[in-house]
Amino acid sequence: MARPRSEDKHAAILDAAVRVVAERGLSATPTSAISKAAGVAEGTLFTYFKTKDALVNALYLDIKREMAGTMMAGFPRHAAIRQQLQHVWDHYVEWGVAQPAKKQVMAQLHTSAYITAESRAVASAPFAEIEQVCKASIASQVLRDYPVPFIWACMSSLAEATIGCMVQDPQAAASYQRAGFEVLWNGIAFNA
Repeated sequence: MARPRSEDKHAAILDAAVRVVAERGLSATPTSAISKAAGVAEGTLFTYFKTKDALVNALYLDIKREMAGTMMAGFPRHAAIRQQLQHVWDHYVEWGVAQPAKKQVMAQLHTSAYITAESRAVASAPFAEIEQVCKASIASQVLRDYPVPFIWACMSSLAEATIGCMVQDPQAAASYQRAGFEVLWNGIAFNA
């Protein structure tokens, strides 16, 4: 009879995967290194994740859930789009500063061929509300008529630069955070 699976071991494997992938890179990370870092046998890892692909997709979803929980917590649903986007921005860059290994791993996973279309769809679901807000703001000409994925890509790239500056100069982190959002807003909004 198979042993019952432990949530602690599941979490330990995902945490170890973050550490090892951040150190080595996704393509240079064997499952044996992850299981060793998690303090479990490699066979145990495969009890929780049938393949490396399954582990990588679970890691992607775990980090995306954490990001969504952080970014959408307290989302100001009845505020103007500027305040809504600033909320998402502030929470994302603060998460990025606080979670450098997860941010680094997510950058690799975002472009990875390992990530399935199903995982990408599940991971984007928590952000559907802000996507709809952006579309409505484009229709009402508050935001420029750019494709929403392009707006997200601009936001992500600018956030990466902002996070880098915040980490390099913690004394000026709040200034960088505000300036980064202003650059984003002035680039996507009419009459900014």
